[in-house]
Amino acid sequence: MKISILTFEGFNELDSLIAFGILSRVKKPDWQVSITSPTSQVCSMNGLVLEATKTLSDIADDDVVLIGSGLKTREVVADELLMAQLKLDPTRQLIGAQCSGALILEKLGLLKKMPVCTDLTTAPWVKETGVKVLDQAFYAEQNIASSGGCLASLYLACWVIARAEGLEEAKEQMHYFAPVGEKEAYVEAMVRNISPYLGKV
Repeated sequence: MKISILTFEGFNELDSLIAFGILSRVKKPDWQVSITSPTSQVCSMNGLVLEATKTLSDIADDDVVLIGSGLKTREVVADELLMAQLKLDPTRQLIGAQCSGALILEKLGLLKKMPVCTDLTTAPWVKETGVKVLDQAFYAEQNIASSGGCLASLYLACWVIARAEGLEEAKEQMHYFAPVGEKEAYVEAMVRNISPYLGKV
């Protein structure tokens, strides 16, 4: 299972790194999680520099592509050369977008008439494209998902695990990461948010 978390200049640390941390804990022989960027290094919105482990040219071979958000997503969408490198195929890949990553889904023509979840700042820009924005944390249709709000990235990561390895594995991972004393509540919230969409495959 090859998983790329697309991470661009000005990225939101929570969006990329929460998903990276949760998905990296799945210990399967073929389970590979990568920070994938257009350049060898990317700097976050708060000055954190990450080394990319894969380039955009590699994503066509991935099983899962998650699109992180950040301060410069609108610049990414406006960059035709960069966007041309994003070769995504929802017929064989799980594709998810976090917050402003929804703008990239729209620009790539992947949404069709599908609504999305996004953050409050990005919502007006998404609506300008004609896409409906939902007032909820997570939504998916078939192999495409979106989540809104930085901490909703855990739902996106757990959706990937549930689709790839089953809901019980996703619940086990969520139980590990959830705060002590609140684990059952966190697992319940995760199941409530993602399970309605697991049958739409």
